[in-house]
Amino acid sequence: MTACLLHLICSPKLEDALSEWLLERSDVPGFTSLPVAGHGSSEHSMTLAEQVAGHSRRVMFLLELPEQQAQALIAALAEAFRGSGLHYWLVPLRAAGHIDST
Repeated sequence: MTACLLHLICSPKLEDALSEWLLERSDVPGFTSLPVAGHGSSEHSMTLAEQVAGHSRRVMFLLELPEQQAQALIAALAEAFRGSGLHYWLVPLRAAGHIDST
């Protein structure tokens, strides 16, 4: 079973809805979210303030999942968040674990 890291990138407006949706799912053991800045050529989706700043505010969710589970989650996201502009990356995870404090 190949472990993967699923990155979900959304607008701050979508953060609460996506967070709640993920928390309600029994196939999601947990996730990390953090504010990030999006840089690129999609000025049409940026507010005037974001165009002046040169970046747009985004939220990134990180989920460590087996690949098959991640693919199923992407399919469910496509249905639940159709048209939302949600962006994702799915990359192999070579290692993960906890460093004990003892």
